[in-house]
Order: sequence, then structure tokens, then C-alpha cells
Amino acid sequence: QVKLVESGGGLVQPGGSLRLSCAASGSITSFGYMAWYRQAPGEEREMVATIIPSGETRYGDSVKGRFSISRDKTMNSAYLQMNNLKPEDTAVYYCKAFGPGFSYWGQGTQVTVSS
Repeated sequence: QVKLVESGGGLVQPGGSLRLSCAASGSITSFGYMAWYRQAPGEEREMVATIIPSGETRYGDSVKGRFSISRDKTMNSAYLQMNNLKPEDTAVYYCKAFGPGFSYWGQGTQVTVSS
């Protein structure tokens, strides 16, 4: 069994920053592929950022230049640095760890951007 736990969400004003963290525990604790997704009310879940074993990263168009994904050397934790936050970034943010034939999701952390 694998458990992913996100933290770092909260309420922030437009233009502010937050850093989300995701920690893995359980039978597998090292993942080459990790990603952040988000889901706003009434919307489909969308990919925000992905990091692959080589360290290469990919971002959704709406967050390019503002968000940055990283992970620790053990590939046990992933982070999402979010800068210049906008009200439209408000959503539940989920961490995903995945590979060929499997994927695990965290329970999500709420990010609200509002003045």
C-alpha cells in the first residue's frame, strides 16, 4: 500500500505564493514519475506539472512561468512552488505518483486565491 500526503495549501491573496509538498510512504517510496493535478468545482481534473526520471519537467499552459515542480533526491517527495497566484488557480491540488501500469493519488489540498 502506498500513501501520498499533500500539504501546504491554504488561502493566499492574488499575486502571492505557496509551496505544496507531497510525501510518499508505504510499500513503494521512490517514484521516477510524479505530478501535480488540480480540480476546480465543476471542472475536470487537469495536469499542472509533471517531473520524469531524467528531471525533465512539463507544465500546463496556464501555469507556465509561474509554477515550478521539483523533487528530492530520494524521489520520495515532490514539491510545487506556485508564484504570482491568480484567482483562477483556486482548486484542490492533488499529487500523483505513477509508472508503467500503476498510479497513486493523494487526498488533495485546497488552494484558494482571493482578496
